[in-house]
Amino acid sequence: MSKCKCFFFFINDDCLIMFIHFLGLIVHSPSGPLAAPLGSSVVLLCYVDELLPMEGLEVEWRRTDSETLVHLFLDGKSRPEAQQQDYYDRAYFFTDQIQHGNFSLCLDNLRAEDEGRYTCRVYSQQDSGETVVQIKHVERLLVSGSIKSISASVGEDVSLSCSVDSHIKPEHIEEVSWKKTDEDVLVLDRVEFFTAEIPKGNFSLRLKSVRTEDKGVYMCQVFAGGLSANATVVLERLGFSVLHVMVLILCISASGSALLLCCLIYCRSQNNVQCFPHFIFPLNNKSYFVFSL
Repeated sequence: MSKCKCFFFFINDDCLIMFIHFLGLIVHSPSGPLAAPLGSSVVLLCYVDELLPMEGLEVEWRRTDSETLVHLFLDGKSRPEAQQQDYYDRAYFFTDQIQHGNFSLCLDNLRAEDEGRYTCRVYSQQDSGETVVQIKHVERLLVSGSIKSISASVGEDVSLSCSVDSHIKPEHIEEVSWKKTDEDVLVLDRVEFFTAEIPKGNFSLRLKSVRTEDKGVYMCQVFAGGLSANATVVLERLGFSVLHVMVLILCISASGSALLLCCLIYCRSQNNVQCFPHFIFPLNNKSYFVFSL
């Protein structure tokens, strides 16, 4: 709010005349600092109680610390061409409310670097005034993965979890990448996102037909609002699936049967020469059963 100054004039010993002169407009703003989630929109309030003539009216919003021009209203309209590039297409006036003395500013897609103080200055033909609004806290980017390590069998598909806080809209997320940390390369082979889940902030990855070399640590990295955050998922204990084990047993059994058959054929061709040793199985403490081919 603007201050006022009092001037006292003595006419004579019995008369005191006081004139009050306002040094500027009384410009209102929030009584405390603002807090908002990263990627959201926030309104910086700035208004006056009296109606001001539109002719000669100028309103400017600047960063208090750097005097960076956030937005400007001049000659009856907004001047986006005058904005600093970081605020272009993100900060705007409620132009239909300016004639009613509302000079508030809406700031979209809030970033971490938007924290700080903003000065709203109002100039009219008769007077001027200013007020300060502070954005004190912007919630940070939070990304979560899987707390426990994941086990999988060779040949199976596996899901690597990665989710972003729901207050950040997917359209405000600039990039999501998956890397295998030990190789520091993007994961591109045999993978796909769950596209239907992306609007919910779910950027989990499906890794198809897992191989033994897929074992390791995977990192999901998210970039939004000038910040980045990541989460990791550990894929370990890669083994054979039940199907693979059954096939392996069948293969071993088939190989053993084939080998036994070959030996039998060979022995028969050698005029019944005994090719196999005796197999002795104990029946009790004193007697044995002897089996030979």
